[in-house]
Formats: sequence, structure tokens, C-alpha cells
Amino acid sequence: MSMSTGGGGGGLQSEINVTPMVDIMLVLLIIFMVVTPFLQQGITVALPKNLNNPDVDPNIIKESSIVISIPNDGQYYLGKIAVQREQLTEKVDSMLQKIKNENDRIVYIKSGVGVSYGDVVNVINEVRKLGVDKIGLVADKKKKGGGEKAAATTTD
Repeated sequence: MSMSTGGGGGGLQSEINVTPMVDIMLVLLIIFMVVTPFLQQGITVALPKNLNNPDVDPNIIKESSIVISIPNDGQYYLGKIAVQREQLTEKVDSMLQKIKNENDRIVYIKSGVGVSYGDVVNVINEVRKLGVDKIGLVADKKKKGGGEKAAATTTD
């Protein structure tokens, strides 16, 4: 008498193969890690630390906001575009012409820690000549937990 054990190799496998899913997740993780630094708004500037923690101005991250960055002495950026010192006034003026609401006519200035005070004052004077009363100076905001976030104080 012979007994059939049924242990042959013709049965279906009921386990889920997770290896392809893990491969896809790792590829997505790498893609997100590479793309994330490019999503940063504007030019990276080493901002001075602020002690009295102003409120964060939500308008600074808008696409239509006017942000002048001075990462080093003699380097000027309008948004992400490098401009010469002589072109800065006319380009800011053309951007201001597009803004109809008087409350939205704010120019933000991001200055690096090592930038001379004279460069920042010259940019402020040029912006004031264009009739802008609100100028936001951007600094790092210290949180109680040690994290930092960009904050702008607006002067009238």
C-alpha cells in the first residue's frame, strides 16, 4: 500500500513577496531626498540671529513677494535671480508696478551675517526712493525648542 503525502511542488504559494515594494519605496525615498533641496524658496543666506522673536510674516513666501537677498558683499539677488547693483532699483520698480494693493507693497531684505552694514543701508535707501514705506528685514527666529525659522520685521 502506498500513501500519498501531497507534499509535491505543484501547490500555490500564499506568501506576499515584499521585495519589489521595498525597492520601489527606496527609489521614491532617494528621489524625494534629491528633490527637496531644490524646493527651497529664494537664495540661501546665513541670517543673523534675532533675540526678541517677531511674528513670522506669511507674505514672505508668496510668489509675488519682493525679496532682495544679499548673501555676501556685492552680491544681490531679486528672488532667485542674480542682479547687478545698478539694475536692482529698476527691477524692483517694475515688480512694484504690478502690485495694486497698497498694503502688499512690502520689500523684504535678507542679508547675510558677514554683509557690511553699508550695503544693507544702500539697498534700503534705494527701495525708499521708489516710494516703499514698508521694508521687512529678515532674521532667524529662535524657538524655545532650539529650532529656527525665518521671520521678518517690517519697518514703516
